[in-house]
Amino acid sequence: MAWITHSHSLLTDCLFDAADLVMIGPFLVLIPLLYKPVTEKHPYGYSQVESLFLLVKYSVLFALTCNLLVENVKLLLGGGHDVDAGSIAIFELLVCFGCAAMYITLEHYSKKYESDTIKAELYMWRLDIVSSMGVAIAFALQTMLVHTRLNFLVSYIDPAVAVVMALFLIKEPVQVIFQSIRNLVLFAPEKEVFEQIHGIVDKHMKDYPYEVTFLDVIQTGRKLWVEVYIGNQTDVIHISILHRVRDEIRQELKHKYDQVYIEIIPD
Repeated sequence: MAWITHSHSLLTDCLFDAADLVMIGPFLVLIPLLYKPVTEKHPYGYSQVESLFLLVKYSVLFALTCNLLVENVKLLLGGGHDVDAGSIAIFELLVCFGCAAMYITLEHYSKKYESDTIKAELYMWRLDIVSSMGVAIAFALQTMLVHTRLNFLVSYIDPAVAVVMALFLIKEPVQVIFQSIRNLVLFAPEKEVFEQIHGIVDKHMKDYPYEVTFLDVIQTGRKLWVEVYIGNQTDVIHISILHRVRDEIRQELKHKYDQVYIEIIPD
């Protein structure tokens, strides 16, 4: 449709979704690796592969979006260009309905999973719904401007819409790129996640004669690794108690995170 109408706003949407589509193949190969058990050779499993995959995927999308942004700014400065606004408006309205149906379906089946990848996909479908509706409205307005004194704006609407879409779409790649880098270098998760885990650990530890001296939290993709270093108020460490408190913490955390690994370690 972008080729038929010569619309740069449709081309922006097309390239963004095409890059997403190409990445589905490698991701289908990646999924089984994410659930392989931890081994001595791979102490963190394959969870970082997901972060690497997202980093590559969104770096490509970021580069494409920046390129489209620059090209459409040049087009605006060069006087814009004319497109078949009516055809684009109808097409985008149909796309909006299709995206809404897809989002509802995916959201329904994703409720039992806690996956960064699925969250990213849901976010992209929401963006598609909003952007498609916005583009449809913009080009419907263009058809009305043709016979008014503002008809000189008609040539600028398509590149202007493309620029707005590019600015709107570029936010998600930037966020995911930074998050993926954090996961790859094994940084701690966001402050609110760390504080939530710390609160849960402290809540369960207060019933036992141990105190938390250090909490190490690492997030790799969808997996969360928590090491709780404890001090002891006596000279005796009861292994059975450590197992019990570890199971209690794990039981609560597994309702909030997809895959959680807990270790209680005497400091």
